[in-house]
Amino acid sequence: MGWQRPDGRQPQELRSHRFQRHFTQFALGSVLAQAGQTQVLCTVSLQEGVPKFLEGTGQGWLTAEYRMLPSATRPRQEREFLKLSGRTQEIQRLIGRSLRSALDLSLLGERTLIVDADVLQADAGTRSLAITGGYIALVDAVSTLLQQGVLSESPLCHQVAAVSVGLIDGEPYLDLSYAEDVTASVDFNVVMTANGQFIEVQGTAEIGSFDRPTLDRLLDVASQGIQELIEIQQHVLAASHE
Repeated sequence: MGWQRPDGRQPQELRSHRFQRHFTQFALGSVLAQAGQTQVLCTVSLQEGVPKFLEGTGQGWLTAEYRMLPSATRPRQEREFLKLSGRTQEIQRLIGRSLRSALDLSLLGERTLIVDADVLQADAGTRSLAITGGYIALVDAVSTLLQQGVLSESPLCHQVAAVSVGLIDGEPYLDLSYAEDVTASVDFNVVMTANGQFIEVQGTAEIGSFDRPTLDRLLDVASQGIQELIEIQQHVLAASHE
């Protein structure tokens, strides 16, 4: 019979995804992203100036901050203040790298886009959802900056989405929930562009090891899922704001 998914999905089926645009008032772009029970608020702001290594180059930057609310999991987690955990730092760097790949930074001028990803509820897949929802918020932010005359040309050059995939009982499963994530013997996070190019592949064997054919199967399933997410993003962005 194999692994029976707790929510009844097929092995290569995404969770139900929903992206609510313009969720907050003051951010340039904001999206409440939901995948199953996981919820991430993605917002984008603009700050004049760039990191020191870019000063005088005329090039812009994008950075990301990721946090999980104390009540996003059970039991409650302590807030991270001055010292961020290694996990938090790793995730926010991944989000930043992934969304920077969507931009021609030379068209930003010496400005920094800041993507905030705040996890309201966690049932696995928070980093992937932050990237997928963050891209939608980024598109809205760029649109706002163009309307305001801050930018004269859109810096967007690639559409980006991400998903998790794991190996359970020897079979690949797409878009893992927490119950599946802790069961998987191999766990991957994959980030790709709309034209099928890989941006980042993060994966590890939690138990034992895996061979090249298994890696190929996992990446094939992830690629299929990301193409579905790309289509969802396009549909959401094509819809007018009510």
